[in-house]
Amino acid sequence: MSEGRLRLTIVGGFLGSGKTTWLRHQLFAGGFPAAHVIVNEAAGTPVDHGLLEGTNDQTVLAGGCACCDGSQTFQDALLEICDARSQMTDPTQRVGQLVLETSGLADPAAIVDLIQSHPVLIRHIVVHETIVVVDALYGQTALETEPVAQAQIRAADRLILTKIDLAGPTETGRLRRMLHMLAPGAAQSGSSFGSPVDLPTMAAKAVVLPKLAADSAAITTCQLDLGPDPDWTALTLWLSALLHAYGDQIVRVKGVICSPAGRLLVQAVRNRVPSPEVLPETETAAPEDNRLVLIGSGLSSNAIERSYQLVRDTG
Repeated sequence: MSEGRLRLTIVGGFLGSGKTTWLRHQLFAGGFPAAHVIVNEAAGTPVDHGLLEGTNDQTVLAGGCACCDGSQTFQDALLEICDARSQMTDPTQRVGQLVLETSGLADPAAIVDLIQSHPVLIRHIVVHETIVVVDALYGQTALETEPVAQAQIRAADRLILTKIDLAGPTETGRLRRMLHMLAPGAAQSGSSFGSPVDLPTMAAKAVVLPKLAADSAAITTCQLDLGPDPDWTALTLWLSALLHAYGDQIVRVKGVICSPAGRLLVQAVRNRVPSPEVLPETETAAPEDNRLVLIGSGLSSNAIERSYQLVRDTG
């Protein structure tokens, strides 16, 4: 029975799949009315929450995935939300539903298990749907190299394929077949910047699903403080060189940089760097400004910081 309980929608997906872009559009379009949005980021410095400003309520959980090392913080946040909702005497003021945007390294199944096994949360929250966003351009690479990417797909009720315009129809059709084999009951749909688009036909032939070891190279997070007045030209040259040098070791880069053109959202997925997005100005400097978060395997915070300092000092 779900009567009276908060509906929770989990929005998951691997690093750089486009979760925030998709969710931002849904919130703007009224897809999750009266929702309390929980943004979970593995990095200690959150970035994505700033893109979802304007929601009714928002909780930011940074520095650990809600499914593992950040599970206690996540659990405490849910209990606090449920307690506040129970004490609200006016039903029209109560939170209508919960939306959790997971970190790119989270396993949604573990989050569902956490809620369903908790004696208090299970009486207040019902998991309504697990939506997993998949990058059509790099999704197959993630599925072939990262165990958590496969786990995310297996947990999905619905799959949203993004960046279809950047991937060819043959590659997308093959990816769709791979997704169908991992999650045959999950509906598939396409999205471009949050708006629905048609999907290419699914490949007719089955594909070979790689069996990945659970101890694949660990993905870690590095954070780089760029200082109060970063040199934009030096930064872009350094980032381009860094992505070239590290190759596929760097899976995701994101940060908000204060530049002569304003506050810019800088992102990269593997070696692809889209044009920065101009963000609204703030009255005071936001905590996440001028910090870059880099996520990948075999990364050394000291080495990355030294390389940036070298470029900055010689620029």
